[in-house]
Amino acid sequence: MRIALFTETFVPKIDGIVTTLCETIRQLRDLDHQVLVVAPDGGVGEFEGVPIVGMRGWSFPMYPELRLAPPRASLRATIRDFKPDLIHVADPALLGIAGLYYSGGKEGGSLRLPLVISYHTDLPAYLDYYKLGIFEPHIWRILRARHNRATINLCTSYAMFDELTQHGVERVALWPGGVDTARFCPTRRSASMRERLSDGHPESPLLLYVGRLSAEKGLERLKPMLEALPDARLALVGDGPHHKPLQQHFAGMPVVLAGFLRGDELAAAYASADVFVMPSRTETLGLVVLEAMSSGLPVVGARAGGIPEMIEDGVSGSLFDNEEEAIAAIRQFLDSPKRREAFGAVARVHAVRQSWSKATEILLEHYRTACAEQRIAGRDFAPAPKPLTIKRMAGRSTLYAIRKLLP
Repeated sequence: MRIALFTETFVPKIDGIVTTLCETIRQLRDLDHQVLVVAPDGGVGEFEGVPIVGMRGWSFPMYPELRLAPPRASLRATIRDFKPDLIHVADPALLGIAGLYYSGGKEGGSLRLPLVISYHTDLPAYLDYYKLGIFEPHIWRILRARHNRATINLCTSYAMFDELTQHGVERVALWPGGVDTARFCPTRRSASMRERLSDGHPESPLLLYVGRLSAEKGLERLKPMLEALPDARLALVGDGPHHKPLQQHFAGMPVVLAGFLRGDELAAAYASADVFVMPSRTETLGLVVLEAMSSGLPVVGARAGGIPEMIEDGVSGSLFDNEEEAIAAIRQFLDSPKRREAFGAVARVHAVRQSWSKATEILLEHYRTACAEQRIAGRDFAPAPKPLTIKRMAGRSTLYAIRKLLP
């Protein structure tokens, strides 16, 4: 199968979406499928042999590491030359509009191709963290219009499945995440990494968070937890637009902002901690939770989004609704090494069941379904013409502008 993958974020950026796409591309390539990536230009022409078509763009002010790239008319020839069987768009925003234009709709779009859209970012839930909650109904209106062009809409958790369905998104299916259990495993524990993350206090209990440092992650909620556990230390692995505010928020506390870690260093960071904490309430899945579980860590996570679907409360980790519950759960793990090890062992078993190969097989089945179901033939009948209203005139003008951009 030949897949043209449109994404608003890709290497060299590091986040859960990029991890998902990179691991999926590796799996597809190993199964002899052909992939073409269309993404904002990051100065990288290929990913492990898979070509990347980079579109020039600019940094988004709220997320400087995120680049916004408008589509170019040259994309049409690129896509035609590649001859994809379908187009997969991850979180369509700006560049993804081209993917929607070339595919989807009742007739398969401009190039008459099936369209798969995957939902990775709970954007409406982010708005409150940036004092933009008033725009939530409008965001859902835009999301609904875009996603309902798709032959199939994919989401990574049942929580997001329900949310999309409740907001009028049609043809929704589940595409679970995965984890590299060979890389993220308890044997990666490292004395030098623990020394580094604990700022020279390896004997102290070590809490770990991995992920983007941004407002919607709710990392400020970790401060009262750390204050209630005076012997513990906290390592925040990752970076983002909230780095400086968090630096000020945790000033004078035993907190290490370790920045981005990759590959074996990241695996060592997980395995060298005692408890993984995830305060975010906006996760569509939370791949870092799976990576922590695969590393043999008990996870204390917010009872929100896709997190409860990964953690069996009281068996492989603990879920919390407020800081008091989180503090109690963390304290139980820190006070009892046996409990910590037992929960970590169960967490590892749960994570091993969610391999990237299994996740990719599910994705391929969705691809096959999309190709089979997409209507690319002419309509059975011509609908009666609708009266030309101002709204329809505006819509035609917008479509005309898009066609000029993407002829």
